[in-house]
Amino acid sequence: MRDALTDLTILIVEDEPLIAMSLEDVLSDQGAICLGPVGSIDSALEIIAANRFDIALLDINLRGQKIDPVADRLAEIGIPFIFTTGHGEDGLPKSHRHRPVIAKPYSDTTVIDTLLQCRTQSDPTSADFPG
Repeated sequence: MRDALTDLTILIVEDEPLIAMSLEDVLSDQGAICLGPVGSIDSALEIIAANRFDIALLDINLRGQKIDPVADRLAEIGIPFIFTTGHGEDGLPKSHRHRPVIAKPYSDTTVIDTLLQCRTQSDPTSADFPG
């Protein structure tokens, strides 16, 4: 499974330093290129405006601020994202409840598997891609 995420650039939006560092380590070990981690809405929006990436992992609550503006911007520009949360589905932005969610605490395998699923679904050359 090593290098399962090679050539995938992932934006990490997470305000808990230990979780952010752990995610970055896991993803890097799998061959991904990580942007961030960033821990605020403003920083995430700046990264989105200035960089190209394939997918984002979004904590739904950053120091009391809802992730909605970041999710809305990613949806506008067509970049897939996965929510990470310990708050359950009730904390998700209403307009994005159809998006994938990883419940905290999560395992490394869950993160990798969910990213691989999203990568396959968003790849127009994939046989699984609807359309």
